[in-house]
This record gives sequence, C-alpha cells and structure tokens, in this order.
Amino acid sequence: MKPVAASLAVLTFAAALTAPVSSALAWGASGHRMVGVLAARAFPSTLPAFLRTPQAVAAIGEYAREPDRSKGSGKIHDTDRDAAHFLDVDDQGRMYGGPKFTVADLPPTRVDYETALRAAGTDSWKAGYLPYAIIDGHQQLVKDFTYWRILTAALKHTKDPKRKAYYTADLKRRQELLVRDLGVWAHYVGDASQPMHLSVHYNGWGDYPNPKGFTQDHIHGPFEGPFVKTNAVEAAVRTQIPAYRDCACTIQQRTVDYLTTTWKEVEPLYQLQKDGGLADGDPRGIAFVDGRLAAGAAALRDMVVDAWALSAKGTIGYRPEISVADVESGKADPWNDLYGKD
Repeated sequence: MKPVAASLAVLTFAAALTAPVSSALAWGASGHRMVGVLAARAFPSTLPAFLRTPQAVAAIGEYAREPDRSKGSGKIHDTDRDAAHFLDVDDQGRMYGGPKFTVADLPPTRVDYETALRAAGTDSWKAGYLPYAIIDGHQQLVKDFTYWRILTAALKHTKDPKRKAYYTADLKRRQELLVRDLGVWAHYVGDASQPMHLSVHYNGWGDYPNPKGFTQDHIHGPFEGPFVKTNAVEAAVRTQIPAYRDCACTIQQRTVDYLTTTWKEVEPLYQLQKDGGLADGDPRGIAFVDGRLAAGAAALRDMVVDAWALSAKGTIGYRPEISVADVESGKADPWNDLYGKD
C-alpha cells in the first residue's frame, strides 16, 4: 500500500480521483474484513477448533484491517512498513526494473532482494516487498502452529500439576497469538488480490507506453474502497471461493503464482474502467471485484491449511531441537524448551 494522507473513511469518491499517487490505499475496511472472515469460515475441520469459532472468525476479519489502522504511527514505523503492502511489477514482469518476478529469480531474502534492486538503481521502499511480507507471515504461522501442537501434546502427557498449569496458560496465550498473527498477516495476503498492488500502474497508468489509452485518473482508492463497500456482497463473494488446492509446492512458489495471477488482471481492470464497468451497480465491475476478493480469501485459506500441515513436522528449541512427533509420542520432554532453560 502507498502511504496515506487521510483515512479512506473520510475520502469522498471525487477527492480520491484527484488525490496524489502516494495516497493510494489497499482494500478498504470492507474488503479486508471480508477476505479475512470468508477465509476463516472456509477453514476445514482438520484445523484446530479454536480457529473456527465465530469469535475467532470475527477477530481475524478485524485484525486483517490492522496494518492500515496502524498507519500514521510515525515516520520510522510507516517508512519501514508501507512498502510491505505492494510490489510494483512492470510490463516486462520485472520487480520495478529489477529481477524478473519468478520463483527462480526471486532473491531468497530481503537482504538479497535489496542488493538486486540497488543494482538496478532502486530499492524496496520504492519497489515494495509484498511477497516477502507474505512468506514471512506464513513462516511465523507454521511456528505458531508448531508450538500449539507441542503444548497440546505436553498437556496430554504431563502429570505434574505445576507444568500442567503452565501449559494450560501458555496454550491459551498461543491461541490468542495465533489469531492475532494470522489476522494481521491476512492483510497482506488480501492486498495481493488487488491488481494495482502488483503493478507499476498502481493509480492510473502513469508515465509508461499506453497504446490502449488507459486512464491516468487515480482510480486505486475509488475501486478498492467505495466501490467494494457499495457493490461487494459477502454471500456473492463466498460462492466464488474454490475448494482448497494442494499445490504440492513451497510457500515461495505458491506466493509467486498467486501474485502473478493477480498481476495479469491489471490490464483487464484498466480495460474495465475504460469501458465504464466501474460505475456503481455495473455487473461487470461487481463480477470483477467479487472474483478478486474471493481469490484473496481462497489464497489465505489455502496458505493457512498448508501452514498447519507443515507444522506437523515442526521443531522448537535449540541444540538439540525437539520435534512435534517426538513430543506427541512421549519420546521428548518439552518443558525446558517451553518454559525456558536460559
């Protein structure tokens, strides 16, 4: 997401059309809440029950708004985090003129990414680092689930009252943290379903070859905020969420595939605007935005399911690590690694 000068709630549609490029937002409150809620409602029964309660579903939807709500906290805070909301891919499929946006070319860490961008004369504050925000959040979720599995197993095995009391309290903390971590991370997964978050054409076509005469108007905010709030209906979006898809791939591959699919919708979105399809009530625009929100909810659901599956092979601790399997079987005692051995 580009830095904002004011809350979407106080922007009028006309003001958004004339706002500076830097004020473009992500999905508004309605869109982010919908992605989080619909993804959580689609969690399969194989996931822990606490994540599927009405309270958890609602909390995930609200936390999915949090990275936007925290904006304006200060220069250091905003400067570091704003670029997590987008990735400016150019018409040649390069990350803001840097490496190609493919799994093979995606630098393995943000340090490597920054190095590659600087070699191309730019940096991640300009180019964005959305894929890294998604991968980072997914890895955290895997670790959260790993601790949840180990705490659940430890509670089952221990006979010590002191340990049982600690494990019970820590499991409650872990569940609260899981809902929070998942919900906040859902924001970035949701951002990645909005085509203008994956393009150098993020708020009008900009200073690029424009043979089809696409608009230079600042359409970003009006599309993802007021248009979604007025036209997107949760029940209609839910019908477009496909069944879970096991890609049998890494989170890096799943992330690149998902974001690339979104990037390919940039030109269709601008064509839709040119054809008048983004007027309130136009079925073409409604179908497009419903599809994009459904894609975000499906991606979030699928990534959470993958994280849960990966956590079954997770480990905690250091020298040596202990595995979920060893704790579940009673082979390993996790007390020192859970309470802390200093």
